[in-house]
This record gives sequence, C-alpha cells and structure tokens, in this order.
Amino acid sequence: MVKRGRIVAFFLIVLLLAGTIGLTTNNILNNIKLGLDLQGGFEILYEVKPANKGDVIDRKALVSTVNALEKRVNVLGVSEPNIQIEGEDRIRVQLAGVSDQNKAREILSTEAKLTFRDVNDQVLLDGTDLVEGGAAQGFDQENRPAVGIKLKSADEFRQVTEQVLNMGAGENLLVVWLDFEEGVDSFKEEVTKPNPKFLSAPAVSKILNESDVQIQGTFTIKEAQELAALLNAGSLPVELEEMYSTSVGAKFGEQALDKTIFAGIIGILIVFLFMVIFYRFPGVIAIITLSVYIYLILLVFDWMNGVLTLPGIAALILGVGMAVDANIITYERIKEELKLGKTPLSAFRAGTRRSLSTIFDANITTLLAATVLFTFGTSSVKGFATMLIISILASFITAVFGTRLLLGLWVNSRLLDKRVGFFGVKKSEVANIADVDDDTDVPTIFDKVDFVKHRKKFFLASAIFAVVGVGLLLTLKLNLGIDFDSGTRIEILADRPLTSNEISTELSKLDLEPRDVILSGNNNEIGVARFLGVLSKEEIAQVKDHFVEVYGAEPSISTVSPTVGKELARNAFIAVMIASIGIIIYVTIRFEINMALAAIVALLHDAFFIIVVFSILRIEVDITFIAAVLTIVGYSINDTIVTFDRIRELYKKKKKVKTFDDLADIVNRALRQTFTRSINTVVTVVITVLALLFLGAESITNFSFALLIGLISGTYSSLFIASQLWLIWKHKQLGKPKKKVVEDDLEPQI
Repeated sequence: MVKRGRIVAFFLIVLLLAGTIGLTTNNILNNIKLGLDLQGGFEILYEVKPANKGDVIDRKALVSTVNALEKRVNVLGVSEPNIQIEGEDRIRVQLAGVSDQNKAREILSTEAKLTFRDVNDQVLLDGTDLVEGGAAQGFDQENRPAVGIKLKSADEFRQVTEQVLNMGAGENLLVVWLDFEEGVDSFKEEVTKPNPKFLSAPAVSKILNESDVQIQGTFTIKEAQELAALLNAGSLPVELEEMYSTSVGAKFGEQALDKTIFAGIIGILIVFLFMVIFYRFPGVIAIITLSVYIYLILLVFDWMNGVLTLPGIAALILGVGMAVDANIITYERIKEELKLGKTPLSAFRAGTRRSLSTIFDANITTLLAATVLFTFGTSSVKGFATMLIISILASFITAVFGTRLLLGLWVNSRLLDKRVGFFGVKKSEVANIADVDDDTDVPTIFDKVDFVKHRKKFFLASAIFAVVGVGLLLTLKLNLGIDFDSGTRIEILADRPLTSNEISTELSKLDLEPRDVILSGNNNEIGVARFLGVLSKEEIAQVKDHFVEVYGAEPSISTVSPTVGKELARNAFIAVMIASIGIIIYVTIRFEINMALAAIVALLHDAFFIIVVFSILRIEVDITFIAAVLTIVGYSINDTIVTFDRIRELYKKKKKVKTFDDLADIVNRALRQTFTRSINTVVTVVITVLALLFLGAESITNFSFALLIGLISGTYSSLFIASQLWLIWKHKQLGKPKKKVVEDDLEPQI
C-alpha cells in the first residue's frame, strides 16, 4: 500500500527549500565581499623595519603601524580594508576596489614626516612641532589650493623665521619637505629639477610670530586635501619595505569573475545531467541536495563575513563535482543491493548504512589536506582552502542526511517497490534472492578482468616513469613562477590580439627588459611579461600609467622578493609532508599500517606525476600549483579509501585468508565492485575541471590543468598501485611465522 503522506511531505520539503533559496539568495550574493582578484585592487606584504637607530620592532610598534595605515586607508575612502599583522615583523595590507592604485600605494608607503629645513638641509621644525589633527585644505591669497597647519608654539616659529631671514638674500628660503631622505635628498639638487621633491620653498621676508602657517605649492584641490588628510593621519613610526605585492586591474577582475561563473554554471549543469542519466530518480534527488549544498556554502561564507576570491569560486565549483562522490557511493551501494534481489526499501537501508563509514573516512582525509593548505597557504590560497573546507562539511551534511531524508521518503512510501528501473537497474540484472547468500557477489562487467595478474606491468610502468621523470627534472627543471623564483610578473590586457614583440617594445620604452613574454586568452589578448628583478613602486606606477594610456586597461602586477620566494617554497614542502604524515596516522588508525603506507606511495606517485608533466610542458609553477597538488592529495586518498574500505569488508567476510591467491581474490573482487564508482566519481570532477580549464579565467588555467593531470593519475594509482602494494605487503605479513608461547616445563630442582 502506497503511503501518499510521505510523497506529500517530500514535495512540501522541496517547496520550502526552493522558496527559501529563491527568496534569500540575492541578498546573500549581494552581501558577499569580492576579493581584489575579482574587483581589482592590490595586496602588499610589508616588512617592518626601525625608522631610527635603536628603535625596537615589537608588538606595540606593529599595532601602532597598523593603526596609522588604517587612518591612511580612510583617506583613500576604501571600504572594509584588510590589514593584518603576520609573524614578528610583517604586515599584510589588502585593498579591494581601489580606483587609483598608484596613489593608494604611495599614500600607504610614505612615512608622512613633515620637516621645515633651510637651503642647507638643516632641520628647523618637524612633525612633533605640529598640533595633532590641525591640517586642513584651504586657499592662499591668490585663491590657489594650499594646506594650512597649526604649530604648537608661535614663538618657536618666530625664532625659525628670524634664523632663515638672517641667512641673507637668495638663501632666506624655508623649504618644506615630506619624507626627506638623509644622504639622498638635497635642496640644491632638487631646486634645479622641473618637478622637485620638496613641497614648497617660500622666501622669508620678515619675522613671523604666529601659529597658523600655510604650505603653498603647485597643488590641485584634491592633492591639497590628500596632503592635509595624510598629515592628520600622522607619520608612520617605522619604515616599510615591500616583500611581496600583487595588483589586479579592475577589468581583469571583472573578466575573471564573469568567465569563471559562466564556467561553473556549465560544469554544474553537465554534472546534474550526468547524474540523472546514470542514476535516474536518485540522480534527481542528487540535483536537489547539490542545489542545497551550493546554497549552504554561500550562506556560511556570508555568515563568516568571508572574502570570495577567484580560487574560492574554483573551490566551490570543484566542490560540486566532489560532493557528488558521496551520492555516487551511496547510490552504487543501493544498486548492488537491488541486484542481489532485495526490495528498494531493504536495498536503501543496507546501502545507506554500508556507505556511511566510507563517506566519513574519505571526507576526513580530504578535510585534513584542506586544513594543511589553509595553514600554510598565502591569502588567495587560504580563500581556496576555506571554501574547500566549507564544501567538504556541507557536502557531508547534504549528501548523507539530505539524500537519506528525501530518497527515504519515496522508498518508505512503497511507491518505488518493484520499480528498480527508477534506480538505473535493469530487471534482467536482478538475481533471485533465494539464490543469494552472504558470499554472493554482484556481477559486474569487469568480472573477467584480472587486475592483480597485471600488477607487475603497472609497477614497471610507474617505475619507468619515475626514472625518466627524475632525469627530466634534473635536466629541464621546473619553470618556476615568481612565487618561488622571485621577481616581477606583469599581466597586460588589450581589446585586440597582442604579439610578444609588441609588448617587449612597449616595455623597452620604460627601459624595462623582460626575461620572457607569453600570450594567453582566447585571441591572445593577454600578454604576460616576467622579470628577474623586483620592480620598485615608482617603476610599477610608470608601468600602470603607460599601459592604461596604450591599451585602456590597468595591468596586473605581482612582485615577490627572494626572501618570500624561499619561504613559499619551504612552506609548500612542509605542507605536503604534514598532510602525508596526517594521512598515514589516520588511515593506520581506521584501517592498518599497510594500507596507510600504500596510500602514501600512491599520493607521492600522483604529486610526482603532476610535477613531471609541468616540467615537460614548461608550464609555469606558481603558488596555486601547490593548492592543486594538495587538493589532489586529498582527492586521491578519498578514492583510495573507497577501494580499501571494500577490501577490508571482503577480508572480514572471508573466514580464512592464508595464501596469496586468497588475498588476490579479495583485491580483484574489491576493484571490480568499486571500478564503476571510481570512474563515475572522477568523471564528475573532471567535468567541472574541464569547464574551468576551457571556460574559466586565464589566471586559474594552470591550476585547472594540474588538477586534471592529478585526477587522471589519482584514479590510476588508487586502482592499480595502492591496492596492489597492499596485496604484496599483506602477503609478506601473513607469511611471517607467528610468535609461539614457550612454556617453562622444567621440573623444579630439589
């Protein structure tokens, strides 16, 4: 008898979910803040150094510097800046949506130390003589923009003007400087230049006894307002040296956002279509739970007040492909039970019960890799890791509990009884339950394939690749990007196809010679130039102004100092090692040491495969490459654990396992039974990766390609390397003689 109340409950729940998502999604999307790579802006990592000899850089000095920088950001009118202290002597500044990046960079880095000097560069007054917050924009007697300041002592100013007046004609100038550099700047040199560095140099014709002073110069109203605001913000108590910087033009950000969202929509729709075609009605349930999954991620991200970056969007799209994994594991289990002759209700209960531990273990190991990535990654990579962590948690909730609830309502309604076709199972595939016992395996199309028989061929192929790969790495090496090799990277956007010679010619006009120039984009409208050295902020400003004038779009520029480059390389190595150790520990606890070691060998195999392919193809390796490697580490162990879980299950079922043939039978059966699931899972993730690779932003192309290579390698290693290694090591363990208890049966001495 059909229980229609459960069907009604299903549709009510779906309508409630659809209504909630439809009514609140726009507000959530509007609340989410976009990162600088999506709306333009820049990020700078400063090393904080003492401004004066004997000064100490401690926590107090860093906090004071952050406060001063925040005041300057207020001058720029930037909403919600991100300024953070990192380590013992560094501050990271992130400003998204800045319209004039050159001006912002200048205002941030200037020390804002105002000094009044004579023509011989002797200090007469400095910032300590000013009334705090007393600067204001005004106009001089000829109605030209000027900056008024208040001095603490009128008498002190009288003494200064008297001293300057007595220096005689031609030298009675009171020179006003901002950030005078001792040993570098000189009035007598600057005065001969068309655009001198000092603000003004008025002649003193009489002694002045007043506290209100006006700085006059060739200011525009905006420049005078900015100078007044800068003086009110106060001078920096330290010196700031740029260690790393990246700036993204607004057009780059807008283009990246549009392209990647479009790629995501296409990828997700294809995944939805795949699930419906392959799993029929449960595939429809998967579409509902995946839609809720996407909504939950955006909702949590909004609650966290997170900043959405381009890698973050990539993680969300990838997460859809990976979230399907939990559905596929459950659905494949249900299909197996149906083929054994069970009713849909019995198959549903057995399938969801048996798949839970597999899904849990697979998600935990991926979560471990994502956590390591967050801990050791830079800001953009942290955004990717944050989204990945949220995705893993949300997918577990929706795929496990959401699927059980929604599909369970239909199964328990009895409407699907005897309708195995709704689950993608043909009636001809269903066995007679009377002929089924505990040792009966579900027939598969791979039953005649002997995976174990060809293990030596798999090992030999991987060994040959490893030897050749080492040789290639030693000769070709990696094409390291500036993240690891230090230097400068300039990304230029035009509204027409570019050529390498054209870009080199334009850079030569600025006396810049790039190490190399490569083209990208659908029509070669993007040019990337790399330099060995780190461009100064003045050179960066010239490059930006020049290419805005030539192509009408602000270029994106990144610089990395040698110190930061080495740190990124070291952190990447540490991240992979920690992730590997964590996986060994977890898999050993949940399974056994042989499986843990086999899984790690497979992971290293996958990572090495990606590295060698990138070396052969001369693809640039940047920090997102490490994110891709760690993502594959998490995904590959996910795939391996599913196989190991089935091996463990079959091992427990088999009462006596003594010979190699016994173990080989278990491994073969496990691989045959999980092969379809492994292929289907990798297909869904590959769909989203291909969408990102061909339709997404160019800045994540290398990242997407690394994921694609890793997915192929990860599937191969999970099926043909990890399980075969476990077979060999487990056989050796079984072959070891067990320790016998030796009883002391000697007669007691009398």
